[in-house]
Amino acid sequence: MIKKDPLSRRRFIAAGGSAALAGLLLPSFATANSPTFKIGYISPKTGPLAIFAEPDAFVMEQVRQQTAAGIPVGSERFPVEILYRDSQSSVDVAAQAARDLIVRDRVDIVLAASTPKTTNPVADMCERMGVPCVTNDAPWQSYFFGRGGDPKQGFQWTYHFFWGLEDVIESYISLWQQIETNRRIGVLWPDDADGRVWADESMGFPPALRQAGFEIVDPGRFQADSVDFEGIVRQFREQEVDIVSGVLPPPFFQRFWTEALKQNFKPHITTVAKASEFPSSLLPFKRDANGLSVEVWWSPGFPFYSGLTGQSAFELAQAYTKSTGRNWTMPLGFKHALFEVALNALKHSNGPGRLESIRAALASTDYQSIAGRINFQTGPVPNISKTPLASGQWEYRYRQLELLVVDNKGEDDIPLQARLRSMR
Repeated sequence: MIKKDPLSRRRFIAAGGSAALAGLLLPSFATANSPTFKIGYISPKTGPLAIFAEPDAFVMEQVRQQTAAGIPVGSERFPVEILYRDSQSSVDVAAQAARDLIVRDRVDIVLAASTPKTTNPVADMCERMGVPCVTNDAPWQSYFFGRGGDPKQGFQWTYHFFWGLEDVIESYISLWQQIETNRRIGVLWPDDADGRVWADESMGFPPALRQAGFEIVDPGRFQADSVDFEGIVRQFREQEVDIVSGVLPPPFFQRFWTEALKQNFKPHITTVAKASEFPSSLLPFKRDANGLSVEVWWSPGFPFYSGLTGQSAFELAQAYTKSTGRNWTMPLGFKHALFEVALNALKHSNGPGRLESIRAALASTDYQSIAGRINFQTGPVPNISKTPLASGQWEYRYRQLELLVVDNKGEDDIPLQARLRSMR
């Protein structure tokens, strides 16, 4: 039988008040009368980041099917309930959604994905209120240092798996060296959690680019939703930029690329993270999207299998397309892996409501997922597990876009499918 996990004084105060003020005692996060694992999942279903949430419904349905008979913990089995909340692409809404899941719904673990705008406020709330949390789809520096993380001690309740800036820098530089350019790079680093880290003079792109012999044309930090892309494109043209790079949500890159086409600005290489990870955001450009490049953190060609369904990366992508009629997207694999890791922790816990044991199981994770091996003991800082990264280029074929892996620097297990070609 599962014992009650009494609400500690710290968590009671964090939950927002005292018994005297509330007029009643808040219930414990789980009781012996409700032995169900509750998974809270927060994702930007609406707003500028909504494209990241496209695979959510498919992945959650897969998880529900796989856990229909419950999951084993020792000699018992416990049902699983998923509570899905929309962050609306808002930091404040994401934080409130996490708080509601913890206080009102009494979840056992919280999951979140899709850029620091979702992962960071959710993880901060879980850390403050003492609830296990696992996230992905944000460079680990944006997640860890963006939350004020201390490499000497890390966090207590919150864990994250994804690649880091050092990986994307290495992959991009290797990619850009495949063809001859004037090595002048125009950068699109907005004034947000990702943009500030990517532009950072110590941990970001600038020192690595200069060391590799690239010259940076930087219009400075900007608000992506109100920036004058006409002026930025003009600056890039006037300074004869051959390479464009950056980190922009899809709607804002669409504005930039529309302006670039209008001004007939044609760099040899355009590699913009977030922006060109999704075929649906690029298809409106048709052949004008041909040749755009981006980091590849998951694709059907990756040599990994799901520990939940047994599917290969290729089979998961096929199943998604057959079920939805849509092209696969990179978040598909990572959303699937997010639930794999969470369910693995729950299986190795002491049951629903035993948050300390769930946290301990999460901290000791060593699991082979469809996104690669996840082990939070490997670092490079506490609470972080890095995942593989390659780079790819879009090819417009038969009115569809196909992403081909064109660089696998440091990741020999990921097969190459083509070589980078100029967009001119």
